[in-house]
Amino acid sequence: MSDPTSYRPSNLPTDPGVYRFFDKDDKVIYVGKAKNLKNRINSYFGKNLHIKTRKLVRTAVRVDWTIVNSEVEALQLEFTWIKQYNPDFNVQFKDDKSYPYLAIDSESKYPRLFISRSKKIPRVKYFGPYSHAWALRSTFETLIKIYPVRTCTESNFQSARRNKRQCLLGDIGRCAAPCVDWISEKDHKALANNLVTFLEKSPEEISLRVEKEMQAASEAQEFEKAAKLRDQLEAINKAFESTDRFLNEKLDADVLAIHEEITHAALSQFIVSAGRITGSRSWIIDRANLLEDESIIAATVGKIYAENSPPAEILVDQLPPDFKLLEEWLTSTRGKNVSITQPLRGEKFELVQMVKRNANQALIQYLSKRANDAAVSGSALSQIAEQLELAELPLRIECFDISNIQGTSMVASMVVFEDGQPKKKDYRRFAISDDLEFDDTRAMHHVITRRFKRYLEDKEIDVSEAAIAGGDRPRFAYPPQLVVVDGGKGQVNAAAKALSELGITDVALCGLAKRLEEVWLPHNSEPIIFPRHSEALYLLQKVRDEAHRFAITFHRSKRSKIMLESLLDEIAGLGEVRRNSLLTQFGSVSALRAATPQQIASVPGIGEKMAQSIFEQLISRQSSLKVDAETGEILDA
Repeated sequence: MSDPTSYRPSNLPTDPGVYRFFDKDDKVIYVGKAKNLKNRINSYFGKNLHIKTRKLVRTAVRVDWTIVNSEVEALQLEFTWIKQYNPDFNVQFKDDKSYPYLAIDSESKYPRLFISRSKKIPRVKYFGPYSHAWALRSTFETLIKIYPVRTCTESNFQSARRNKRQCLLGDIGRCAAPCVDWISEKDHKALANNLVTFLEKSPEEISLRVEKEMQAASEAQEFEKAAKLRDQLEAINKAFESTDRFLNEKLDADVLAIHEEITHAALSQFIVSAGRITGSRSWIIDRANLLEDESIIAATVGKIYAENSPPAEILVDQLPPDFKLLEEWLTSTRGKNVSITQPLRGEKFELVQMVKRNANQALIQYLSKRANDAAVSGSALSQIAEQLELAELPLRIECFDISNIQGTSMVASMVVFEDGQPKKKDYRRFAISDDLEFDDTRAMHHVITRRFKRYLEDKEIDVSEAAIAGGDRPRFAYPPQLVVVDGGKGQVNAAAKALSELGITDVALCGLAKRLEEVWLPHNSEPIIFPRHSEALYLLQKVRDEAHRFAITFHRSKRSKIMLESLLDEIAGLGEVRRNSLLTQFGSVSALRAATPQQIASVPGIGEKMAQSIFEQLISRQSSLKVDAETGEILDA
């Protein structure tokens, strides 16, 4: 790491411009723009910097800058350099696979329709991108039925012209065969222009025009032409019926939305033309080195429209800070007005929310694949060991959580993660008697004591004897390298006291507090703050949330059983044996209420007469009961 004061520049200009930070290998690690270069660059060398910004200036060894005439020029140059250098501390787009486009070179002598994964051929119109190649292939097949323009390569086209023999597509009616003059150059060009119009505008307009042409051909007794137009009209209507168009047909826009998690974010783009979603794609953004004030939307706009012409309207779920500057740049790029808006209600708002849900799904898919990546888990464990100053990697982590309602129905959970992955067969639940009247800290001390008493007992069991007996070593005999408790300073100190009383000193301990996601160590007056978007914090949160989920499910089942016991106590004619049979059979109030008299009578010890009595008493009590909708607790009438 370098000392930022060693390369802090002086005599900086106050003009607008673009600046670059370089590392020791002379690689560009960050590109930024500024309205005032002096103010902006000096801000990197002040005090109280954010974590990522401090990391940037300590990684860099020099900074340079380029003066431009305006903010718009600075924005353009920034996007150009980001694309050229792909700096580590700018927004990094991952999983940015090449999506297919539908393309037509409508300006050539004999226009050709084709599928392309590149958007760089001049004078070619592109439609898309399409997120699924199979969907594009289906669209392609439908289009050449409606508008049979040529789809062959230039070499095949010239070969057919020399041989005066059309290809198979011409024989089956999927190509108008301009190569053998089945259609004139003029008519083929008109066919291609109609195809472009079909893709750019509403299909209803095309349907009306084709229908008029069909009627005109019929009146002129050109029945063969009229029949072809009739088939074309049917194909257009069929294509229109299968098109997922549920928006206003006047809507032409790109829609961008972001879903953010701790370590990554996903951004999805929908392309809407004439009220139809004609294309979509998603990107994954790694937030590992992303500076705190970087705008993902602004970076995405630069990435998408640096080469592609923007639409008249771009809908976003959050406005970037400099959206007015972006609008000015996009307008100069397009040659017409471009607006960036954040809809707050109505059809456009619902569309943005749908795109945001797609971004969420894209991120879920990416993270689920990534969760099984051993390299990622290893990196997170290394970061935890470094931050907590552990002697070894915490390959086995156990996390404990307490769940209760106002001190009653208290339970605890223990979840186990090995190598960064959940090991569900080692999960444990702890029932805590309401007679003990514990608060959360005393309950944590109680549970940690119970778990590690078992550890001290089980670790003495001889492994060879266990193997002879046909079993494995008891699971409580395996000590964790790290114990995580759900809570702050109080819960951590309670757990530390329990370990100390048992004489256990070789197990690391920390707590994760929900409010600010602070990591507490025993007897420390100040918490450790993990980097907000670090893999280590993400793994600790994942472990803590799993423990909370496991505790909540156990707590609900225990609460349901207590409620059922209370209800059965008030039903006349039930002794202890019958109550226990009903508890075993149904387990909850809701299950018993849903049962028929015949189902109740099938419980051992419950006859038909008693079952009918229980059923009637349940009905009479149900009408007088009030239930808390959030907790399920039976309230006093």
